[in-house]
Amino acid sequence: MAIVSSQQSPQPEGSKRSSKAKTAAVGGAQAKPKKSDALLQPEAKHEESAGKHDDTLRPQRFDEYIGQRELKEVLDIAIQATKSRQEALDHLLLYGPPGLGKTTISLILAAELGVNCKVTSAPALERPRDIVGLLVNLQPRDILFIDEIHRLSRMTEELLYPAMEDFRLDITIGKGQSARIRSLPLQPFTLVGATTRVGALTSPLRDRFGFVQRLRFYEADELGLIVLRTADILKAKITKAASEEVARRARGTPRIANRLLKRVRDYAEVKSTGEITQEIATEALELFNVDPCGLDWTDRRLLTVMIEHYNGGPVGVDTLAAATGEDSQTIEEVYEPYLMQIGYLNRTPRGRVATPAAWTHLGYQPPDEQMRLLS
Repeated sequence: MAIVSSQQSPQPEGSKRSSKAKTAAVGGAQAKPKKSDALLQPEAKHEESAGKHDDTLRPQRFDEYIGQRELKEVLDIAIQATKSRQEALDHLLLYGPPGLGKTTISLILAAELGVNCKVTSAPALERPRDIVGLLVNLQPRDILFIDEIHRLSRMTEELLYPAMEDFRLDITIGKGQSARIRSLPLQPFTLVGATTRVGALTSPLRDRFGFVQRLRFYEADELGLIVLRTADILKAKITKAASEEVARRARGTPRIANRLLKRVRDYAEVKSTGEITQEIATEALELFNVDPCGLDWTDRRLLTVMIEHYNGGPVGVDTLAAATGEDSQTIEEVYEPYLMQIGYLNRTPRGRVATPAAWTHLGYQPPDEQMRLLS
């Protein structure tokens, strides 16, 4: 394609005008968009799924989903009622520790309803145009999944209020006296929010969800079935006793169970014949510093420092962080919840205290006052 320089022989004025008109007619799509239209172009990256996705470890339907029986019953009733009325499912808030299947449930909902699911996270929605672009492109009854929804910015959250209640988007265009509000109708949609800190959500946002459901930790027998299912998908030979061994050390979380299974599979392929037996699983998990209660090296380090340096406590979290080299927030949010759940750690007004069960598990003799508590 030849490019004519502006320094060549000048064109007649009429020719310039006809050239500009032709350019506007032919290349109108490349013209600078209006400011109001620019607001509707999303910048946040999201993953879109039409009910089918590539991650084969995730169950595709609720009949394949193991665990969370009460939650599945509630959602199954809601799905059937919604499909019979041809309406959008009410907005759903899922909360609980990470790795329990919040994203998986949203994808299953889309598959059961036969709609698309757009997946994004709150940190990706930095500017209002990000959430605006996602909302205006939703089809009727689509699902918008927002992970870590408690981290939404204040402005983005306020844009969601009319969108969730009235399926309407209110956009302010211009500034000062020339500012005006433009209302855009939205297709009926379902917002599925996931959070690990439900208390961090503001009341106006939390109250706009029709369903607020908590995901609980999984029982060992449920995790055993998940391990067997994952092993079948990965084409790994595993015995039932080995699956139970992996499940016991998975801290009640499917994500951890699948991760441990992959590491055990690697160990079995390299150090043995490839079949995962209970003995092989035990050897592999010991190599990766995961003990029979699911404690890793850092968990045991925290408890050991409390017992050896502070006679089991009480000890402040900042002191514990300095003694172990871990961040205090990481101790509070990552390690303490599971240690408290299994009864190895207590929080008191004076600080953290290792329980007699923790002393016994690590091979220490609890002091007399601890033994009296144990009895």
